[in-house]
Amino acid sequence: MSFPRFLRSAIKTSRITSPSKFALSSARSTLFATFNGDCNRRPFCSDSKNSTSESEKSTTASASSYYHLSGGPSHMRAAVFWEPGKPLTFEDFHMPRPKANEVLIKTKACGVCHSDLHVMKGELPFASPCVVGHEITGEVVEHGQLTDTKIIERYPMGSQVVGAFIMPCGSCFFCSKGQDDLCEAFFAYNRAKGTLYDGETRLFLRNSGKPVYMYSMGGLAEYCVVPAHALAVLPNTLPYTESAILGCAVFTAYGAMAHAAEVRPGDAIAVIGIGGVGSSCLQIARAFGASEIIAVDVQDEKLQKAKMFGATHCVNALKEDTVKRIKDITGGMGVDVAVEALGKPQTFLQCVQSVRDGGKAVMIGLTLSGAKGEVDINHLVRRQV
Repeated sequence: MSFPRFLRSAIKTSRITSPSKFALSSARSTLFATFNGDCNRRPFCSDSKNSTSESEKSTTASASSYYHLSGGPSHMRAAVFWEPGKPLTFEDFHMPRPKANEVLIKTKACGVCHSDLHVMKGELPFASPCVVGHEITGEVVEHGQLTDTKIIERYPMGSQVVGAFIMPCGSCFFCSKGQDDLCEAFFAYNRAKGTLYDGETRLFLRNSGKPVYMYSMGGLAEYCVVPAHALAVLPNTLPYTESAILGCAVFTAYGAMAHAAEVRPGDAIAVIGIGGVGSSCLQIARAFGASEIIAVDVQDEKLQKAKMFGATHCVNALKEDTVKRIKDITGGMGVDVAVEALGKPQTFLQCVQSVRDGGKAVMIGLTLSGAKGEVDINHLVRRQV
């Protein structure tokens, strides 16, 4: 299933209640506020208007997009990550210019995922300086030259869209087999080099012309360039801010529950780690008809909110033996599906140990580069986990 169709399926699954209001990190909430804040108070506002002199137009035309040349601003602002332990800084950029089958998006909202935080802490290696942010919603303002007419028809100017964090090329070995999440170009270029699939970034500092790399589309910016294969139309009924997580947290959860876990009505489910992804897993499990939905976390506040998202039982891993409690809830059997949404060695092991014989353990939490998770091989083989 291609990413746009996959994302549309996630959008249609149920009435998703945005975890951004309750369960996301304070950093995510802060940057949502910064990005969508009052223009007079905040230097980084998606609705700001940049005035451009004639001299600026002549000197920046070669680096600017046709959106600028047709009356749009000549430059934009973005939050730049320079090195671990240092704060992001707001910098001026030339207006990004999309190429064939790419779309320029006026960013309306961008969330901060834990993988962004891993990059900013130096826990996941990535090229720098860069602009992070891969959970975006926005408005289509330009198509790259020579873009396929079908793409233009699908995403006309002014379309409200949501972007997927993995941006498939649509033509590699894996994309041609419907395994867009393994896209060769995405991992070879974007994740390895911080560029799009011609080996070039679309972000250049206004004062020096220095290239700045892109973590996915580099969403913590007023505008961003996104390959069209990574977009889906956002229904008018869904607000921009709450919908930003559709392209990562909800998207990841939907893939885990629908395709990896293949959740069926009546299944018993455990979700370990109730952040943005875990909260979405709870809601999707409920939509798919799971009978017992067990939320596991170490914060009582998150566990209380988990009940709103569909949890029938809550386990505080600091106060109880997680595996024992899950077995008690399920009459000693274990769950049909356990999902690890945190990315820690101990929760990796808990996930495997919580599953009944013949059940499924689904791992979706990213962790530190090089981290290892240990399991009992015989348990996996003999119990058919």
